[in-house]
Formats: sequence, C-alpha cells, structure tokens
Amino acid sequence: MDPIEPLINAFHAEGRPRVWSLVVTIFGDAVLHRGGRIATLRLQELLERVGIEAGALRTALSRLTSDGWVQRDREGRNSFYRLSKSGQAEITQAAIDIYAAPREGKVEQWVMARGKAAPAKGISVAPHLWLIPADRAPEMPDHICLAGALTSFPQASAERVLTPDHRAALEALEADVNALKGVMLTPLDAMAARMLLIHRWRRIVLRYPDVPAELMPADAEIPNPRKMVADAYGALVPASENWLGSGDETTPPDSYGFSSRFQ
Repeated sequence: MDPIEPLINAFHAEGRPRVWSLVVTIFGDAVLHRGGRIATLRLQELLERVGIEAGALRTALSRLTSDGWVQRDREGRNSFYRLSKSGQAEITQAAIDIYAAPREGKVEQWVMARGKAAPAKGISVAPHLWLIPADRAPEMPDHICLAGALTSFPQASAERVLTPDHRAALEALEADVNALKGVMLTPLDAMAARMLLIHRWRRIVLRYPDVPAELMPADAEIPNPRKMVADAYGALVPASENWLGSGDETTPPDSYGFSSRFQ
C-alpha cells in the first residue's frame, strides 16, 4: 500500500488542485532555505508523486512567472525557477505565522476589540466582538479596544470561535497527521507528505485565526493544532531534507530561519 495515499486522496478530494498555490507552498517550505531555486525536473518529480501531471505544473509555473512570483533560469538543457524579490518578500512574511512556535501555557493578556469589521487575527466571541492575544494584536484604530486578563469564558462564546469551515479544515488536518503515524517513508515520500501537510496548514493559518487551547470549544478534536503540526513536521524533516539535498540545491538548510521553525 502507498504510505501517503490517504494524504494524496484527501488532497484531490477537495476538488481540482490549484497547482500554482501548491508550488508557492513548495518554494516557501522547501526551496527558499536551500538557495532559493529548484530544477523544473525536481518540481515535476515531487508533484508527480502526488498525482499532478507535468502539463499542470507548466501551466502553474507560467502563471507564477507572469504574476511576478518566480523567475526562470536556463543552464544548458536544464531549467530552474527561483522566487522573485517580491515573491520572496511575501513568502517570508507569511512564514512568520505559518512556522510560529506552539504557545506554551495560557495567554496571560488579551485585547478585546469591538467594531464593524473583523481585525487581523481576531477570534470572534460575540457579534462584532473579538479577542486577540495581546502579544499578537495588530494596530486597530477603527475598533474600541480593552486589554487585560481573561477571567471567564462561557461555553456559548467558545462555540463561536470555530466556524463550520474552520472546524472541517482542522478535522482534515488531523486525519492527515494520523495517517502518517507509524509509517515508514522514503525521502521522496517524506517530502511529498511534508508538502501536503504544510500546504493544508498554510491555508488554515492564512484563512482562520490561531485559537489558543483555552478558547477551544469543549468538543474540539484538536485543542492545540499548531503543536500537532509541529510534531508531525519535525518527524518528516530529516528524510525530506535528504531528498532535497540529493538534488542540485546544495545550500545548507539553515537559512531563512529554517532551523528555528516551530521553535
């Protein structure tokens, strides 16, 4: 049996893959810290492992090039892609949230914000009312804000923090992580699993607020999703980095904060 088949099936079950988005995930997670470029053939090998055809990859790379995300280099018959400066800047900024360390202990100080529009990182607890950990709160000039300790949090409010879509995304994430437990993976399999895991996690982080465990509803299956992802990611790194290191990308994997991801 294919050890990563559950992840591949779950990925394709979500509909027609947005291959360009998956390629952005690869660049941010596996290319940037290894010199910033990757051979087209290596990308093709990785994506074919999860059922993405070469034609779909070519279309995605063409789109990313025209949109200014990546640049193409040629060396003889070989072609390589690297992030543009603007693409690198966007990915580096997103990585701050994607690879942030799991929170240890409860949030000591909160900001409560009231306004018309949801603030960045805001956790909805009542109509037009959001909570945000004080150490991650953005500037909110259009909101009324109060800061302090959270002394109580009723279950009725906890039931609001996960929308149905957010809950479904976390359940799919848990299924991916559980499918990887106890399986033996080749370097290519580990890199493919890491790609699919971080692609799913990246979409969750960019779409939904990071909810600390103490605000999770009582029936939440995963009280600390970030810790779960961090543990699964750490288990995949050694073998997946072996696959990356076996190609043309020989830069030591310790740039752009790689060694401190989830730390």
